Amino acid sequence: MSARRRRLGVTALAVVAPVLAWLAADPLLGHRLRITDAEQTLDIGALPVALVALLASLAGWGALAALERFGVRRARAVWTGAAVAVLALSFLPLAGDGMDTGTRAALALMHLAVAAVLIPGLRTRHAIPAPPASSAARGAPDGDSADLGS
Repeated sequence: MSARRRRLGVTALAVVAPVLAWLAADPLLGHRLRITDAEQTLDIGALPVALVALLASLAGWGALAALERFGVRRARAVWTGAAVAVLALSFLPLAGDGMDTGTRAALALMHLAVAAVLIPGLRTRHAIPAPPASSAARGAPDGDSADLGS
């Protein structure tokens, strides 16, 4: 299986995972996921959950592909560190007011579900070797460089 096809599958799973968490919380357990502020209430539905997960997945895939494309040494380790940092930052809005504990827990579970699929799933096929000193000096492209879609 090609890296592109595998990563496409991982992206699809990363969209399905939080939707399953939403299904468990909202329709199955009957807990409406809502965020309120002084003026309005936002009901969190399956479509927004899927869209946000898709955007996060595509951003993660694109970031990893860019790191690989530009020959960053240890691209996987750099990307994993960035992904964990983004996950940690994604919990900051959950500390705010406007949602009950059930909504907060469901949203945290959705964030963790996306990360649990993406972080191990978007892995490189192999380490990308540094370009040879002679071709780096001439600016010649490396014949085995990863393509953006891999």
